[in-house]
Amino acid sequence: MSGSAPYPRTVRGTNLFDTDVNLHRLLERRAPHVMERHGERLSDFGAWAGTRLDEQAEYTDRFAPPKLDPYDGDGQRTGRVVFNSDYLDCHQEAYRRGAVGLPYAEGAERVSHAVCFAMGYLLSHADISIHCPVTMTGAVAHVLDTLAPADVRDRYLPEMTRMDGHTKSGGTWATELHGGSDVGATTTRAEQRNDGWRLDGVKWFTSNAGSGLALATARPADFDGRDVAGGRGLGCYLVPSHLDDGSPNHYRARRLKEKAGTRGLATAELDLLGAFAVEMAPPPVGLRVMMAALEYSRIHNAVGSAGMLRRAFLESAGWAFHRTAFGRTLRHYPMVQDQLLDMQMEMEAATALAFESVLAFDAQLQNPEGADWLRLVTALAKYRTAEQCVTACRRSVEMVGGNGYTEEWPTARLYRDCLVTAVWEGPANIQALELLRLVAGRRPGNQIFLARVGAVLSDLPNEAKLPGIADAAEILEGAMEECRAALSYLRGNPEEGPRHGRRLLELMSDTMAAALLLEEAVDELALGDRRKWLVARRFVHKVLAKSDPIGPDADPASAAFDAVLAYEPVD
Repeated sequence: MSGSAPYPRTVRGTNLFDTDVNLHRLLERRAPHVMERHGERLSDFGAWAGTRLDEQAEYTDRFAPPKLDPYDGDGQRTGRVVFNSDYLDCHQEAYRRGAVGLPYAEGAERVSHAVCFAMGYLLSHADISIHCPVTMTGAVAHVLDTLAPADVRDRYLPEMTRMDGHTKSGGTWATELHGGSDVGATTTRAEQRNDGWRLDGVKWFTSNAGSGLALATARPADFDGRDVAGGRGLGCYLVPSHLDDGSPNHYRARRLKEKAGTRGLATAELDLLGAFAVEMAPPPVGLRVMMAALEYSRIHNAVGSAGMLRRAFLESAGWAFHRTAFGRTLRHYPMVQDQLLDMQMEMEAATALAFESVLAFDAQLQNPEGADWLRLVTALAKYRTAEQCVTACRRSVEMVGGNGYTEEWPTARLYRDCLVTAVWEGPANIQALELLRLVAGRRPGNQIFLARVGAVLSDLPNEAKLPGIADAAEILEGAMEECRAALSYLRGNPEEGPRHGRRLLELMSDTMAAALLLEEAVDELALGDRRKWLVARRFVHKVLAKSDPIGPDADPASAAFDAVLAYEPVD
């Protein structure tokens, strides 16, 4: 991307993968097998996402969102959800291209899940209302593959991983009106009958209401006919949309949610009216199975936030490079340059943090001892990427100005849609509680985190090789020591965890993001390119040190604005 206008005026019509130099370099460095084996597939996916998918997203959002058709011709209640054909076609096209099924393909070496997460990242640039159901389908498939009884896995997994245009999509039904994030408060009943299990209750927030197979939490009575309170009393059940004879299962949508964003995605309140279900896991492990699905979705939430953040950055950069005001294009104004550099910096930090979680997922499949690091870095990534995604999407509206606030421009939809990333699969407070379980209790998450950041510090070059690195290293080391002191205090005073958990989450996620950017910078310095170092240095000073003074010492990334923004080498 060289020349005076390295960014098109708007994103639609571009290949979202081929233009993503940052993602290419990350995958080449951390997951070279993905680029070697699936670079062409991802390129095709990026071209589709940047054209057909993005066109559909605008059409569905503005003109043809899903509708509830509550009654049939005889006046009987059905609760049928109706989608426009473009949405349905694009939804199936994502599966046909492998967004869920690739790791389960028969007759070939199993593909890393990183490929599917990269596809989720690309999907979210264009349509989070497609990315969300793809996420849940992947989550249910993962649970079927790893935790379901063999007969259940063999019966249902192929229906979710096929790539022939007839994939059954997934849902996760855990939220109830009185419980919210407290899944252990589930009151939906499960009753065993001769032909299987039957579920009765109300699920209050079921995204992808047209799913073919959904996981649901429910509470069966124990062998004495008593209820077991809390999460230990929950089973996990697989609920098909249709019975074996082709008739609809016994549940229906009460109404569709009227949401701020993700209007293309049908989210419903569901009445379970003796719905047929297959037991995935009985109490006391049912909640653990559902949480495995939600943890998978949290990784997708992180890559999706990073993808939306990049779209916001691209729309802002495109506008700045093509819009003229007061006789000059916006990109020549220093305040605009600062905004773009900050958005790009946060986008690269989000991508690094999200894909650290992705790679931890693949590593944990090979070595279960990595489970603690996976859960920890996923909590950090889910929190920080969502926070920065919302900030970036708001700034993209501001950058474009009045047009950016109208529905004719993609920034308005981006801003509405980005809000879901902060609440999807657990808001910040829930991620803070997850973090506390891993670092301030019996788990060794504190040691794992400090070792990961410490390894980055030990690999940094000296001041002679890279002027300015000593300051950055000192700031990162100071942040790590602040983390160490906080972790030590909370391990010794666990009752203080709920008060300080959110602050700890922010401190550790900022520190981890800075470490990952510096790690990337070291790798690119070995190739003679200082560009990533300028980005990492800016992040370390502005985010970790909270230093952005007004004075003569300009940030060096500002002096190299054109090269940094265009991903051109900096000597």
